[in-house]
Amino acid sequence: MKKPNMSTQAIWAGEQDSLAFGATQVPVVHSVSFGYNDMDEWYDVAIGKKEGHIYGRNTNPTVQAFEQKVKTLEGAEAATSFSTGMAAISNTLGTFLFPGDRVVSIKDTYGGTNKIFTEFLPKQQVEVVLCETGDHEAIEKEVEKGCKVLYLESPTNPTVKITDIARMAKAGKKAGAIVIVDNTFATPVNQTPLDLGADIVIHSATKFLGGHADALGGVACGSEKLITQIYHYREINGATLDPMAAYLLLRGMKTLKLRVDKQSENALAVATYLKTVDLVEDVFYPGLPEHPGHDIAKKQMKNFGGMLSFSVKGGVETLRHLLPKLKYANRAANLGSVETVVGPSRTTSHVECTPEERAAMGIPEGLIRYSAGIEDVEDLIEDLDQAFKTLPAFVTN
Repeated sequence: MKKPNMSTQAIWAGEQDSLAFGATQVPVVHSVSFGYNDMDEWYDVAIGKKEGHIYGRNTNPTVQAFEQKVKTLEGAEAATSFSTGMAAISNTLGTFLFPGDRVVSIKDTYGGTNKIFTEFLPKQQVEVVLCETGDHEAIEKEVEKGCKVLYLESPTNPTVKITDIARMAKAGKKAGAIVIVDNTFATPVNQTPLDLGADIVIHSATKFLGGHADALGGVACGSEKLITQIYHYREINGATLDPMAAYLLLRGMKTLKLRVDKQSENALAVATYLKTVDLVEDVFYPGLPEHPGHDIAKKQMKNFGGMLSFSVKGGVETLRHLLPKLKYANRAANLGSVETVVGPSRTTSHVECTPEERAAMGIPEGLIRYSAGIEDVEDLIEDLDQAFKTLPAFVTN
């Protein structure tokens, strides 16, 4: 029997082994501990010799079902989950980086990730090298000097820059580095980094995986050997995914393929429309032929994703007038949900950074991050059009 397609996997993967009492849906198991009458069986489960659960900080049946679904979609041997996306990132980096180690990454990572690289890891005597995103030669040269971890994010948050994952993974493997890719924006629907040579894939499951803005979570996928190490770090440090959140993420993931396909379609249409608006300075979306990463994205992605960003003339002053006029968009610090979500990077992806730090990363204060929802795209474009037309003369001139 052939391997099931993505939509089928999104619905069925990880679920059937977790059902109970004839239910057709995975139960939410809130028990903190799991009891055993047989002391030998208890011990075998505790040391991992036998399948089972001991304590909720370590594993949980509902959480396990979520992990199995994600690992199946990413084509991984194993997965382990976390309370948030940043917990996934920080715990994964914390597993492998120690004083004296060296990590190479790009300048355009998510703001919280960037803070780990610029603020926290240097305090732990970890050498951090941040290269220009898209300058593959510069990244390769730094990797050749030696590094423990090569950390990538593609597309990036919020300027949706693209990195050639296969090329960078090859360089990382040659140097003996662990290659980690944040795949939150692309999702396994559009991109599977493990197939491109990466060792570990990370998601903020809060975003597209869950898709309904009602549950926090994170996940890391990869080989059994690497994920076992990350799991051990997480179980001791305690960034455990809550079973109710795991259930909500599981439920959301059943429509992942449907949602992401529609969001990708909508994002391309919105980006194409924004190119025609005089007040818009730049549109950042890898699906546009003029995007500098378009050819690479076309090679390594199935579609170009539901995220785009654009900068407007007049900067912050224009944002103050434009965003409140949108009828079909939540003005919030989130992305990937069924509703369209908008917000400036100064209050969303890079709120932790100073204006100077954002400028150094090529993020103008007038940049708007736009997460396309699954609404009718004609309504989204008409909504943007009416919002632009309401701007006062002193902004548009």
